[in-house]
Amino acid sequence: MKTVLKRHWPLLGVSLLLLLVAFYFARSGKELLKTTALLKDMVSGEGLQLNDIHYRQDDPDEKVKWVLDAERVQLSEDKKIIRFYNFALKVEPEGRRGFRLSGQRGIYYKDDGRIELRGDLKGFYDKTYQIFTEHLVISDNLGRVATEEPVKIAGPFFLVEGRGLAADLTQEKITICSDVTTTLKEKPEAL
Repeated sequence: MKTVLKRHWPLLGVSLLLLLVAFYFARSGKELLKTTALLKDMVSGEGLQLNDIHYRQDDPDEKVKWVLDAERVQLSEDKKIIRFYNFALKVEPEGRRGFRLSGQRGIYYKDDGRIELRGDLKGFYDKTYQIFTEHLVISDNLGRVATEEPVKIAGPFFLVEGRGLAADLTQEKITICSDVTTTLKEKPEAL
């Protein structure tokens, strides 16, 4: 009997642990379904899903710090891809002005530091400029922002509309790629 238990101990240990966790949460009533789904995702290797999160990347070795608030976040099993939904993102580059963006969904690719955002995006740069578009790709390590979608940029004295955008935040340079219309204002409008 000792030999049989010894050989199967790791499997019995994991099963017992899952059973104890499920039993503990079953006592709390409505949390059982959420907990069972979470345990299923973790055991199946599909990653982890979290709701109503506040995530901060502030590693001192990184040149860009950022804060993500989201209604829902899904992490891949290896935690190298983070998907987020109904979000607000605040980016603080070292030595440069930061920006804020909100939208419907996004993906952060940890290996190359790329963030892809989609869905009714609204951004604010330096509390002076606003940007509106449906899709943006941010390379947080290089300080570059790009899209091929229609875009609007509003400032205190102007409104620029067009298709496509290429921005280098390190140089504070923005280019609207095509179909550009600019409206100048005599008096600044509050944003």
